[in-house]
Amino acid sequence: MDGRKRKLPIGIDDFGKLIREEFYYVDKTGMIEELLHNWGEVNLFVRPRRFGKSLNMSMLQYFFEVGTDRHLFDGLIISEDAELCEEWMGQYPVISLILKDVWGIDYQDAMKQMAATISYEVGRHDYLQESAKLDEADRKMLYDLRMKQGSLEDSLLLLSNVLYKYWGRQVVVLMDEYDVPLQKAEERGYYEDLVAFISRFLRRGMKTNPNIKLSVVTGCLRVAKESIFTGFNNPKMHSIVDTQYDEWFGFTDAEVHRMLDYYEAGEYYEVTKEWYDGYLFGNTQVYCPWDVINWCNQLAVSADRIPQNFWANVSGNDIIRRFADKADKATRDQIALLIEGGSVKKMLRLDLTYKELNDSIENLWSILFTTGYLTQRCRDTDGYYELVIPNREVKNLFMTQVDEWFKDKVLEDTDGLKEFFEAVQSEDAAAMEECLIDYMESSVSYLDGGKVEEKENFYHGLLLGMLANWKGWNVVSNREAGKGRLDIVAYRRKEKYALIIEVKYSGKASDLDADAQEALNQIRKNKYDKVFGRHVPDRIVHYGISFCKTDCRVLKE
Repeated sequence: MDGRKRKLPIGIDDFGKLIREEFYYVDKTGMIEELLHNWGEVNLFVRPRRFGKSLNMSMLQYFFEVGTDRHLFDGLIISEDAELCEEWMGQYPVISLILKDVWGIDYQDAMKQMAATISYEVGRHDYLQESAKLDEADRKMLYDLRMKQGSLEDSLLLLSNVLYKYWGRQVVVLMDEYDVPLQKAEERGYYEDLVAFISRFLRRGMKTNPNIKLSVVTGCLRVAKESIFTGFNNPKMHSIVDTQYDEWFGFTDAEVHRMLDYYEAGEYYEVTKEWYDGYLFGNTQVYCPWDVINWCNQLAVSADRIPQNFWANVSGNDIIRRFADKADKATRDQIALLIEGGSVKKMLRLDLTYKELNDSIENLWSILFTTGYLTQRCRDTDGYYELVIPNREVKNLFMTQVDEWFKDKVLEDTDGLKEFFEAVQSEDAAAMEECLIDYMESSVSYLDGGKVEEKENFYHGLLLGMLANWKGWNVVSNREAGKGRLDIVAYRRKEKYALIIEVKYSGKASDLDADAQEALNQIRKNKYDKVFGRHVPDRIVHYGISFCKTDCRVLKE
């Protein structure tokens, strides 16, 4: 690969740095033109995390702010509209607030973080202190905010006032990840206090404030019922179901094609699409940018060609864990249907408050949708959305959660475990089979889609989790033995007694017997008994176990 190719911008959300240091940039400056041609004084964009919100906000700051380097936009889409650039580029003072770190163990701690955020932004405008256009009261106010001692509730209003006084121009306000403080407050028990603060902060700073020209706010949820947005003047809401701005967050198929070709990885287009595509924003199919950038970097610098769960590992999975904790049998079956490649129809609420999340399991479907764990295929005339898992990456996350459901079930059902162990100890294959079926039927029906090895791995994990709770037994998995790799071996050293288990997945119930027999044949053919070396137990029992959804067959020899 040509060493002179542009670097990939992993973790870089500063537009100026990205352009100046010649990182690869997927041009989203067309958003500026659409924003200004579809005027809204306050604009709220709701998108999942890692879909380019922060980079777009940085782009807006560099475009609007007085004194910007206009050459940053040379050759980009927005530069083609010379008249718009002349009117807007570099013409306005900007207040930029990034709220992702405004949270703490309690309300007071969160307010310290808010004070630090305001202090940093005031520090960006330190030139104001030297201006003859400001009076002593203005300077004292700025000094107090800089020292984290001023009135936080009035800070947005006060800063916009002095910026207007200095520049003689209205202010552009950018507020990124406005809802992170609310999410953290709900988790830590100071939600009501923080909602009250943010409502006052926005009402005093943005409602009928003549010093503000334009505001852009981003978040993951549209929190509309707590009177937070009464602080805005008729905000324009832009969610993932709206067609306006649908191509500016996330990478389109054409953009991903170009990136892969640029890094000489075009042959990986299909696997990239399988793993990281699938989101429908408005009418546009998009990929997760964080995934694509990290995947291209992996292809560029590593010999590893196996896709990774990039987004799932950094987005934070508190929501899906909460969903799992509240899920009943019916909900778990719906999750299984989604994993199989099916869909569920739900009436969604796109204006939930964080406080309402726990009111109903149905609310959590809306959160899974708005935060990117599910996407839509269509909406019917009654307002129901057809929801699906967007891609292989997110599917893997749900499969991991289903694994955890089963493990929890195993750990909770001590009587069932006792019966299963007794069946194994007495070498009663029929009783083992009955116990396994009971576990599966009481938890969640599983998998009629996906690859066979994925299904076998799931059932393999179920058995391993059960046997691992068997006191006095050494249990190992995927051990090299004889001519192959056995699935599970359990050994009780004191009694010199061992089990070897091979797991198969059957495409249909009528194949269960044949597949279980094939599993036994594989143990013999590959001479898995050699796993014990010179320390051969007095008795070794072989089990071939085949699974099909919630059914199974256990054969012994």
